[in-house]
Amino acid sequence: MLQYNKMDELPKEKLLELLSVFAKDWLATDGLWFQSIEAKYGMDEAMEHDVNVWRKLGVIEAKRIKEFLCLPEQAGIEGLKRAFAFRLYTPLNKDRMEVNGNVLTYYTETCRVQAARKRKNMPFHPCKQVGIDEFTAFAKTIDDRFSVDCVSCYPDLTDPDHTCVWQFSLS
Repeated sequence: MLQYNKMDELPKEKLLELLSVFAKDWLATDGLWFQSIEAKYGMDEAMEHDVNVWRKLGVIEAKRIKEFLCLPEQAGIEGLKRAFAFRLYTPLNKDRMEVNGNVLTYYTETCRVQAARKRKNMPFHPCKQVGIDEFTAFAKTIDDRFSVDCVSCYPDLTDPDHTCVWQFSLS
């Protein structure tokens, strides 16, 4: 049995473990509301709401991370790279980033959402449009000079080694 009574008593390693628990709970909540709409009204209706939610959440999350990290108004490539490392789903997916000049390429190697849908014998989540809106909102909140391009994302997978690939270009 854990011998602590409040979160602020937890040592760093237990706080990090709890962060992972919270991230899983948050993602489960996201999946449950989506699947509820999907089951009752179909994929198109669920996707409409998903896009709307993630577009707004991208801005909210970016603003909070930007403030937490004390990033400047136009944080650039390095600011975006740092901000990605602090997203709530960071402990859940296996990803990596590469920077080449003014372009950051973000690779998701394993996606908890797609893995769960596969495990449940459900069709993959067609997340490309959600990603376009979410990543654009997130990146432009970190630095309004970013443009976002989908390289590979379901249903338009072009890179079989990654769940999705996105490029963030600074102009």
